[in-house]
Amino acid sequence: MRSLLMALILCAAGLGPAAAQVADLRSHTEFRVCADPAAYPMSSDDRGGFENDLAAFFGEKLGLPVTYTWFPQGMGFIRKTLRAGACDVVIGYAQGDELVQNTNHYYTSVYGIVTRKDGALAGVTQLTDPALKDQPIGVVAGTPPATHLTRAGLAKDMHGFDLFVDRRVKDPMGDMLAQVKSGELAAAVVWGPLAGPLVKQDPELQFVPLLQETTNPRLFFRITMGVRSEEQEWKRQLNSLIRRNQDEIDAILRNAGVPLVDDYGKALKP
Repeated sequence: MRSLLMALILCAAGLGPAAAQVADLRSHTEFRVCADPAAYPMSSDDRGGFENDLAAFFGEKLGLPVTYTWFPQGMGFIRKTLRAGACDVVIGYAQGDELVQNTNHYYTSVYGIVTRKDGALAGVTQLTDPALKDQPIGVVAGTPPATHLTRAGLAKDMHGFDLFVDRRVKDPMGDMLAQVKSGELAAAVVWGPLAGPLVKQDPELQFVPLLQETTNPRLFFRITMGVRSEEQEWKRQLNSLIRRNQDEIDAILRNAGVPLVDDYGKALKP
């Protein structure tokens, strides 16, 4: 998944002791968000992504105006935004890495298959389905589904797309879905929060969550907010807001088209 892989790659950059921060750098007069300016449908500098909607919601609950520090996700994102003290929270970050302190997770989502609704693979629900054999399948290189597809003997059928690009000038997700729509690809296996909102806007495409996979690597991830490691009180404040406003958070995500699943990736969240 995008945010999880970003965390792993950033760990390899060796941020070390130099990243230590003075306690409580956060603003008490603004809700300062660290975000990618061109990561639609998650975030965008026109505030059109669902993470922007969540930021606006949290800012309202806190009684603070929302401000942004924009930086492309990839190498240096956390170091030059959150750890630099330029902003105080990353709205969407995968649970379980050491670059940030995670809040409690506020949603869980899953990879899925995007196909044309009238396509030959529209009924596929598992990556081991024989119908996928000899079909061109789009996948983001290095993501968990690529491992599953390779294990299923579909390596020769995979068409890889780059994970880390400057999306101000390139749009691999848009390109992939456009190729599914045109028939150049029979399917694409992509992260739900990226694909779901885009598919919702296109009546010819469908997104089917992968809920029946039983082998590793897992295809579901719990998403948190990220704050600096020493800011325990800030984390507790955000955790309280998440707990008290979960229904409203779910509604924002569902309205955007984000597929929500239970905490174990086995069923759609009721």
